[in-house]
This record gives sequence, C-alpha cells and structure tokens, in this order.
Amino acid sequence: MRTVQFIAAGALAAIASASVAHGNASHADGPVTREQKPWGIAAEAQEVQRSLTIQMTDDMRFSPSHFIVKKGETLRLRVVNQGQLMHEMVLGTKASLGEHAQMMLRHPGMEHAEPFMAHVAPGKAEDLVWNFNRTGEFDFACLIPGHYQAGMTGRLTVTE
Repeated sequence: MRTVQFIAAGALAAIASASVAHGNASHADGPVTREQKPWGIAAEAQEVQRSLTIQMTDDMRFSPSHFIVKKGETLRLRVVNQGQLMHEMVLGTKASLGEHAQMMLRHPGMEHAEPFMAHVAPGKAEDLVWNFNRTGEFDFACLIPGHYQAGMTGRLTVTE
C-alpha cells in the first residue's frame, strides 16, 4: 500500500511540475530579445502606442478573438486569465502555431519563453509588448496540450 501511495505522490508531483514548467516566468524581466518574425518584432514597454486586453477562459476561447492593428503600431497586449487552468497566448502564423502545438503534445513539460508568448496562471495577467511591423493576417493561440485542439485560437490583421 505504501508503494502505491509513493507512486501516486510522485505522479502528482510530476504533473504539477510539468504544468508549471510551461510558464510562470514573466517575460517582463530584463530587456527583450528582438528577433524579426513574420508577424513583427518584440518591443519595450516605453514604445507602447496602444493597449488591448485579451481575456482567456476555461471554455478555451479568447476575447476578443480577432483584432486589427496598423502596420508599425506597438501594442501592449494585456493577457488576462479568467479561468482556473493555466493558459497562454502565443503569436504566430497558422503553420508555426500548428507545429508548436504538435511539439507541445509530444513534450508537455517543455520549457520555453519567447517575447511573443505570455504564459498566464489562473486569475493573473501578463503583458506582451509587440511591434506589428509587417502587414498580413496572423494568428494567436494557447498551445497548452489540448487547448489548441479545443479551438483556443484567434486571428489578428495588420493593415497598411
């Protein structure tokens, strides 16, 4: 019986650490790494021109699920988790998000932190500061295993 309890306790600890490994670290610590992506480039807080609040819920939805940005605009996306589960917002293209979602299914405890991602604990909020310097249709999603597959995705349009 003690062995079963020990195994159960170990399994719970592993699950808990895997869920935390994907993100309680703030992206606001220190200077951001600026790497051009098809959907834009990271920016500093002092460059923000406009703020937009994105809410995430346990019904696996973002609100709003679509927003429009002007090319060159720097936004502070205030990402708010209104649910009881860990959620995240990752900017990208449909292809990059799909690839990353598949990788997360294979490696659910994978640690990663990029300036185009906000990992938000239940009841908390994080800021994602991004300069949208390329026009086009882009996407965002929660890539925590099962969330993307449940439809936790959104779209953004960068206009001229």
